[in-house]
Amino acid sequence: MTQVLHIVGGGMAGSEAAWQAAEMGVDVIIHEMRPTVGTFAHQTGNLAEMVCSNSFRSDDDEQNAVGLLHWEMRAANGLIMTTADAHRLPAGGALAVDRDPFAETVTAKLRAHPRVSVTDQEVTSLPDEGHWIFATGPLTSPALGEAIRAETGSDALAFFDAIAPIVYADSIDMSKAWMQSRYDKGETEEERTAYLNCPMDRDQYEALIDALLAAEKTEFHEGETAGYFDACLPIEVMAERGRETLRHGPMKPVGLTNPHAPDVKPHAVVQLRRDNALGTLFNIVGFQTKMKYGAQTDVFRMIPGLENASFARLGGIHRNTFINSPTLLDAQMRLKSKPNIRFAGQITGVEGYVESAAMGLLAGRMAAAEILGRDLPEVPKDSAMGALIHHITGGAEAKTFQPMNVNFGLFRPVDGLKGGRRGRKDRYKAYTDRAKTEWQTWLDQC
Repeated sequence: MTQVLHIVGGGMAGSEAAWQAAEMGVDVIIHEMRPTVGTFAHQTGNLAEMVCSNSFRSDDDEQNAVGLLHWEMRAANGLIMTTADAHRLPAGGALAVDRDPFAETVTAKLRAHPRVSVTDQEVTSLPDEGHWIFATGPLTSPALGEAIRAETGSDALAFFDAIAPIVYADSIDMSKAWMQSRYDKGETEEERTAYLNCPMDRDQYEALIDALLAAEKTEFHEGETAGYFDACLPIEVMAERGRETLRHGPMKPVGLTNPHAPDVKPHAVVQLRRDNALGTLFNIVGFQTKMKYGAQTDVFRMIPGLENASFARLGGIHRNTFINSPTLLDAQMRLKSKPNIRFAGQITGVEGYVESAAMGLLAGRMAAAEILGRDLPEVPKDSAMGALIHHITGGAEAKTFQPMNVNFGLFRPVDGLKGGRRGRKDRYKAYTDRAKTEWQTWLDQC
């Protein structure tokens, strides 16, 4: 009898897991409750819908850990990365994608695959039999969340995730704003002008900080506390940490020259990144927020160039749940108490589109190998994939476990390299060279 792999959740991790398993010859059913059951953040029933940023972050595979993860996923015929490449938008050294065509293409490819079927059935329990991957992401349905908590015997951890607003390009005043990537980074003119910049003088910046601090915010329900992931802090929370925090974060004025006033150095700069291929939509970089809608429009229109901004989507905030993977999962990403079930994606405590898809890639391959009666070699710890899965399945301290992006701090040191600022470039290159060799060897053995 043919054994089927059931995948719950059709986001980045679930889509990648389905693709990898199907390509290995396993029949897959994706259980994606959307559009029958919606969520706060999703707008469609498409698989791999991007609900926050449209960026996969740095694509530098020699000096950046997430860029290395891009490389490893491409080498493994990753659906998410190949589709992202096909719908790439200019973004300097980052990999940004046209979100709607990206999701539509992922959906079409999976629905067309002869070994993949998709159902909008909502799964609300953890089955005792069969092969399952749960990749329900940060917006796991309440019923399933309760089932997970009941099985694990502890409360799911949680933090609050915020979404940045999107602005219509034709409502931006280009007599004040200009197009330029920081330090003119990029190989083409389009890449070197990938970001839209709005300059602020000191008085404008200080007024914005005052407005952010005073704006009406979304209130949490009784008993909830806001444990934010540091890489996705609401803009007003950053402002609360100090009046200069934003000038040293998303609003830093370095690497940019205002062509409208080339001799005047801005005190701060708000950047917007293209959100679609047409260039009609731009998201405000780093401006994820928990401000109420009315406050958002008032505050963001204080930014020079955005005085008459029209918003395609305002920011928002939602609860993001994840499991304590170091205590609950084994090295094969299986739930120790129910080894017929694997977890993948953000619910395991990785953060970001790329990291989620990467864990889906591994979970899909591991589950398929188990169904086919094949033994996969251990994922090499010196690869980006290996560093990340090792972190969530035992490398992290369980008592303080929090969502984590891939970073070189998760990698084992490279012998013979000196530390310090001067040696950082060589050290990162050594990490990536070692990782690529280890990862390619692993792929050849699979």
